[in-house]
Amino acid sequence: MKILVCISHVPDTTSKINFSADNSQFDSTGVQFVINPYDEFVLTRAMWFKEKQGASVTVATVGQANVEPTLRKALAIGADDAIRIDAEPTDGLMVAKHLAEVVKSEGYDMVLAGKESIDYNGGMVPGMLAELLGFNFINACIGLEVNGNHAEAVREIDGGKETLDCTLPLVAAGQKGIVEEKDLRIPNMRGIMMARKKPLKVVAASDAQPSSKTSKYEKPAAKGACKMVDAGNIDELISLLHNEAKVI
Repeated sequence: MKILVCISHVPDTTSKINFSADNSQFDSTGVQFVINPYDEFVLTRAMWFKEKQGASVTVATVGQANVEPTLRKALAIGADDAIRIDAEPTDGLMVAKHLAEVVKSEGYDMVLAGKESIDYNGGMVPGMLAELLGFNFINACIGLEVNGNHAEAVREIDGGKETLDCTLPLVAAGQKGIVEEKDLRIPNMRGIMMARKKPLKVVAASDAQPSSKTSKYEKPAAKGACKMVDAGNIDELISLLHNEAKVI
């Protein structure tokens, strides 16, 4: 079984986020980038298929040379090889089209991706990719087993879980639950050394063009001052909630 894991190169959640003077571009100065956390969950699941069923695992991303350390980390975790599609990831559809060309050319049986990236939180790419490829698609996946050409998946739905059966080829968009946080892999020294020798192929971008663009960024409003109310003064609390906060 050939598995492709789609990796996003995203700012660490502890990074301080800033934008350019006119708020039209993200300022990456001093920002640490990591593997998208949702992608780490599906990469770890892919490693399970590699170890238990002999699957081959390739990681891929759309980006320029600055994303290669993130791909190398995925290789250090245990992926067999990596592909960097040489393009600036402008929007979700463009990314999906670039990835679709790689899947078509390499003949993968299953594509795993996080349900969304933590920078834009669009949640678009996996579904678009499945549609472009004509693959089965499972979103919000929290459990996945594969036996031959048959897959059984569990996905999260409003108020519960749903178990699905389908055949490969498949695109699965995963999240926490497909593996647990305690099962995530931390690259060790041996993995880091081996990653230096593993193939990282750079492929030319397809002719896909952006269908949208970001015109402006805006930070959330700053937190307002906190007004303290004496624990015994219920009347004042009710008055503030009613007249100022207007929540009752």
